[in-house]
Amino acid sequence: MRPRLGVFKFASCDGCQLALLDAEDELLAIAGELDVAFFPEASSRLDPGPYDLALVEGSITTAEDEARIRQIRAESKTLMTMGACATAGGIQALRNWADCKEFVRAVYPSPQFIRTLATSTPVQDHVRVDFELRGCPVDTRQLVGAIGDLLRGCRPRIPAHSVCLECKRRGHVCVTVARGEPCLGPVTQAGCGALCPGCDRGCYGCFGPKTQPNLQSLTDWFVAHGSPPAQLVPLLRNFNGFAPAFREASDRLEARPPAEPATGDAP
Repeated sequence: MRPRLGVFKFASCDGCQLALLDAEDELLAIAGELDVAFFPEASSRLDPGPYDLALVEGSITTAEDEARIRQIRAESKTLMTMGACATAGGIQALRNWADCKEFVRAVYPSPQFIRTLATSTPVQDHVRVDFELRGCPVDTRQLVGAIGDLLRGCRPRIPAHSVCLECKRRGHVCVTVARGEPCLGPVTQAGCGALCPGCDRGCYGCFGPKTQPNLQSLTDWFVAHGSPPAQLVPLLRNFNGFAPAFREASDRLEARPPAEPATGDAP
């Protein structure tokens, strides 16, 4: 029997599921190797578990989400999260720094009917995650490669180096060195192909913090060279703003006294 695949969505924009559908020819090969048992984005077939592989997109934002992700974990041999929402809470995690009830009152005409948690959190805060793929959205080639690795019984090969290495390989001019613009490339995990620096702008941190990022050194250097904390906090509180390293750095900058001297040489 072919391994059974389930693809599940929580609070998200569906972009990571579309990344899988965009694989086109590769998707046909995957469908030939897997029994796609549950994938509402692509098929009306909604078979119950158990599943050999569960791909999960989206963050946990309701009590119903909490119960459902625990059920999916119990029914899945391997669970892999995909995208910034599932791995770090997503852009909707900006509510974690604010009053969620006030947002509900401002947005919905009948807020009494809205049932939601005060926070948006990654899947790993609720259940054990075997592997995670970063990105907003996840990189199609990386996603297909990870599924192929799992089908062969191998651990998915996910890069751990920074976007700066991708920039060097592609010959991009460093926007920080050339123009003094803040860029999260030195502390962001590779995987996007240095897309934004290739378009002559700084990295947004779409793939989240790399292994052992030195956010304090980088942000101190930016402040010392003219970037105010008020500019850096929104840069960090983006697609992966609630990832621990980015969250701690933005909180530190927000609490920083305006006259505090900056230290550190070039990052």
